[in-house]
Amino acid sequence: MALRFWNTLTRRKETFEPIDPDNVRIYACGPTVYDRAHIGNARPIIVFDVLFRVLRLHYGADHVTYVRNITDVDDKINARARKLGVSIRELTEETTAQFHADIAELGVLAPSVEPRATDHIDEMITLIQRLIAINHAYPAQGHVLFDVPSMPEYGALARRSLDEMQAGARVDVAPYKKDPMDFVLWKPSSDDEPGWDSPWGYGRPGWHIECSAMSWKHLGETFDIHAGGVDLVFPHHENESAQTCCAFGIERMANYWLHNGFLQVEGQKMSKSLGNFKTIHDLLADFPGEALRLAMLTTHYRQPINWTADGVFEARRTLDAWREQAAGAAAGKAPVPESVLEALEDDMNTPQAIAALHELRRDAAKGIGGAAEGLKSGAALLGLLQTPQADWEAWRPKHQVEIDSGAVEGLIAARKAARQTRNWGEADRIRDTLMEMGVVLKDGPDGTSWEPAQ
Repeated sequence: MALRFWNTLTRRKETFEPIDPDNVRIYACGPTVYDRAHIGNARPIIVFDVLFRVLRLHYGADHVTYVRNITDVDDKINARARKLGVSIRELTEETTAQFHADIAELGVLAPSVEPRATDHIDEMITLIQRLIAINHAYPAQGHVLFDVPSMPEYGALARRSLDEMQAGARVDVAPYKKDPMDFVLWKPSSDDEPGWDSPWGYGRPGWHIECSAMSWKHLGETFDIHAGGVDLVFPHHENESAQTCCAFGIERMANYWLHNGFLQVEGQKMSKSLGNFKTIHDLLADFPGEALRLAMLTTHYRQPINWTADGVFEARRTLDAWREQAAGAAAGKAPVPESVLEALEDDMNTPQAIAALHELRRDAAKGIGGAAEGLKSGAALLGLLQTPQADWEAWRPKHQVEIDSGAVEGLIAARKAARQTRNWGEADRIRDTLMEMGVVLKDGPDGTSWEPAQ
């Protein structure tokens, strides 16, 4: 079966035809390394890791180049470094190491190339100079801005008019702009900000030009797939595409644009003010990485996902069941079952692939030949069942020994009171709090009991 992907650029599902089957090229926007990555950041990392695996299986591991960048120059980084009283380099090195450690626990493969923005300043300056030379950008008061009206096709990716984009964007009002929608390619730096010498003075790049420079350096002017979260479609990806296409006089920066949907936590937008902000690091204290990975893949990547503790517990139970049936199967000895492969080749339909793995588990339990091997190879394509069994069995929540029985009983009593007054939202909140503490509730005719999560 041919690979098919939903292309944000064309708003339809298309058969994937690479520019060069011997070198399939993907670019995905990576983290801005100023703090611990949160579970929303993990979604594109996991989703496009599956894409990388599927392409490697389809074209051969040596014929796929996957670039996922590190943004290590950004105003958020500057602000965080000032707050902590550390150097920018110290902050970015530490948070990059934390990011790598966290996603390794999620079973994520290393990309083919992981460029850092600060290693590509020369390429950024070259692109900006080209844009100025062909009247798609202009210098102004130490800044260089992209001239949006100079590109009639601007907005093609977002499918919005200029008026709609201006209304929906946080447009910086500045007297040196020719048009409110013009965006920054280069900006001046003060003495305490990172900066580089340039034809326009000491300064630093805008966010959008960074990805254009890194993708150009490692993948060429036009490549196959550009991936990222749906929140990046506008303005980041729109602006990337605009400056790249204008700089090189090409119609497309990438032929296929793939975007994953938003993530909520327990039905609400994730935010520190709501107390539901979840970092990957914190969740790894409560759950094994493979359980987090499977929970993320139970929803199709293009759809919004509601992240819940219940969902991760269910993923853990599913993996226990799969492991039980696949225990005797030799690794890498069976091809990926067609039912799993067809689901993933159809716009990475991971829920359908997971359903196929459930069926293989049932077949394996019945003793049907080859089912256990198929379960193991199919799960491996999703990056699952890769943790050694001894490590899986030995895993325990890091806080399990710290469970306060008195606090648990108090929360159970509060939950009971909330249920009696039909305050279901509060009852659910308390249940989720207990789950995060590593406590599983069991409601029965004699009341509610509890036990530590396994």
